[in-house]
Amino acid sequence: MQSAIQTTPVPQWKIWAGRITSALPVLLLLFSGAMKLVKSASVIQGLAHFGYPESFALGIGILELACTVIYVIPRTSVLGEILLTGYVGGASATNVRVGDSFVIPVILAVLAWAGLFLRDDRLRTLIPLRD
Repeated sequence: MQSAIQTTPVPQWKIWAGRITSALPVLLLLFSGAMKLVKSASVIQGLAHFGYPESFALGIGILELACTVIYVIPRTSVLGEILLTGYVGGASATNVRVGDSFVIPVILAVLAWAGLFLRDDRLRTLIPLRD
């Protein structure tokens, strides 16, 4: 079955700019998820600060890693970004609830969306920016 949307080849510089822009949030999320899986002292302290029990670390870590992996796979990257946006939205809401800054999670989401927008022609077709 052919797609109804006609796509043009994506310039190599856009693909690489998107990959580089996506790399920072991906690396931070992978590191954060791994730290939750090993239940580092800083993660347990952070969960307590936010009012979550220590037992949530494993589930949150698995969720974070799963969303990130789905984002990294080119075929499922749009779904992954939607899931990451929900995850980061929850992190932002948690930060606001305890009176912390929510800027870092928002910047992470913006970088992830910008990276995906640059490297994925399907997304640029779906959400075209006009001059």
